Amino acid sequence: MARSWWLEGRRLNLSQLAEELGIGRATLMRWVGNKDLLMGEILWSLYKRIYDEAIARAEQTPGLKGIDFLTQIYEDINIALINARPMYDFLQAEPQWGLQLLTARSSGLQERLIGTWEKMFEEAIAAGDIKPEMDPQSLALYIVRIGESAIYCDLICGRKPEPGPATTAFRLLVNGHQN
Repeated sequence: MARSWWLEGRRLNLSQLAEELGIGRATLMRWVGNKDLLMGEILWSLYKRIYDEAIARAEQTPGLKGIDFLTQIYEDINIALINARPMYDFLQAEPQWGLQLLTARSSGLQERLIGTWEKMFEEAIAAGDIKPEMDPQSLALYIVRIGESAIYCDLICGRKPEPGPATTAFRLLVNGHQN
């Protein structure tokens, strides 16, 4: 229900949510932990769907493998997040809290994003598809941060979100010294 509210553009009010669910606020807090963690779950559900769709598109593209496969996924995700209207509306309404949820540890989202990319890099390295100059965890952290700077740059520094430079940086970091 909280995800539906958020997708509709409604503010996440835990008291109202508990009332609509027919439970006490204390029960809701036991279920979700706190508002940041609940919002982290909502944001993760959006990201995970976008991530899964990007992988499916890349897998359906004939001949796409290695660095090109990974780069396509990264670029598709960044473009989808830039164009995600619920995300845009949320960040316009609550920019400080939104950026905190997206970029800090309070919501659990960062760990999931980094862990997801770390696993993908580990698999690609094991398969011999990429040979980056850094370990998968560091690589995942940097590409997530670069993506955030491209996706949310309108809030961070007043520039228009642009995925192109982030895609170039991704390719350079992930590809290492390969041609």
